[in-house]
Amino acid sequence: MCINIPLRFIPHRGILLYMKKEIKKNVTNRLRRVEGQVRGLQKMVDEDQYCIDIITQSSAIRSALSAVEDLMLENHLSEHVIHQMRQGQEKKAISEIISVFKKSKKK
Repeated sequence: MCINIPLRFIPHRGILLYMKKEIKKNVTNRLRRVEGQVRGLQKMVDEDQYCIDIITQSSAIRSALSAVEDLMLENHLSEHVIHQMRQGQEKKAISEIISVFKKSKKK
C-alpha cells in the first residue's frame, strides 16, 4: 500500500508529527514580531542611531528568539520525544535533547 504524502509533509528524521496548534500559533506570532524587530534594527543601523540603542534592540531580538526556542522545545518534548519513547527510540530522543542542550550552552 502506497501512501501519497505531499513533499511538504515528508517527516524530518522519519517522524510524522505536527506541532500543537497553540504552540504553533504562539511561535508564528513571536516570529512575526521578531521579523518586525529585525527590520527596525536594520533601520536603526541605516539611520546611524546610537550604538547602545542598537545593542539594546539586538538583545531584545535575541531574547525573543530564545522564547521561540523554549516553545519549540516544549512542543518537541511533549510530542516527538513521547512518540520516540513509545517507539523504543530512547537513545535517539536522549541524543537529540543532549545535542540541543549543548548548543544552547554555547550561546
